[in-house]
Amino acid sequence: MVYLVDASVYIFRAWFSQSPEQRDADGNPTHALYGFARFLGDLIERRAPRYLAVAFDESHGFGHRHALLPSYKANREPAPPELKRQFALCREFCRHLGVAEFASREYEADDLIGTLAARVRADGLRVTVVTRDKDLSQLVGPGDRFWDYSDAAEYAYEEIAARFGVAPERMAEYLALTGDAVDNIPGVPGVGPKTATALMNRYATLEELYDDLEQVAFLPLRGASRLPEKLRAHREAAFLARSLTRIHCDAPLTADRDSLRRRSPSLTELAHFCTLHGFGAMLPRQAERIARLAA
Repeated sequence: MVYLVDASVYIFRAWFSQSPEQRDADGNPTHALYGFARFLGDLIERRAPRYLAVAFDESHGFGHRHALLPSYKANREPAPPELKRQFALCREFCRHLGVAEFASREYEADDLIGTLAARVRADGLRVTVVTRDKDLSQLVGPGDRFWDYSDAAEYAYEEIAARFGVAPERMAEYLALTGDAVDNIPGVPGVGPKTATALMNRYATLEELYDDLEQVAFLPLRGASRLPEKLRAHREAAFLARSLTRIHCDAPLTADRDSLRRRSPSLTELAHFCTLHGFGAMLPRQAERIARLAA
């Protein structure tokens, strides 16, 4: 099993949940870094994964999705400098801990995880996607897992539809209809989760749905008579939304299964790193325990 971690989820969680009073000797905040470090160390202690990788987002405002839709994620406030600094330190912590980490200016963490998943599947391995972002459920195949670590909830491929409303393979199509307010993707106005789920359970693709628009009016759905008109008026938005929400699994990464193998932590460097950022002895002690785990 290969564990693929969506770093942003856990860094932002720590940024908002940990005390901002935690700082290094120079007065720089380190609470997001500390929370992420504890999360990653705890994950390794719990599962002792042989293969583990962490994907970071660095494509804000520059990625290929912004070329398709300039307003993509424009509703989000830019990360403040003190958080950007801690993102970089989280990547450094991964390296000290012996964990592979990846980032790209063009591809988002979702695409990096998708690409890594495709690479290791070619070697016969299965994946556990560690995130709470439902978009990433589209990467889960038979034998894989979706692990919402923060809520201690884990779902097999067969359980995804009950959790999110549609099977993993249908998630991009589903989001094409509902849109994704978090990422500022419009979708089809007036089509909510229940309607989108019903349509995706009946039609295999957007193309199949749009080829059968006249029959949509007769489906046992609330407001079905007006659905063809809504869908027709926002056809372009729906197909654009699918392009934006579909995860790419062919990012130009230099990675294979061996590069994802967890290495023993660099204890001396890690102890220095923790001292530098005001963490005390807790994380170095955890690193010593992790070093004793079979990698």
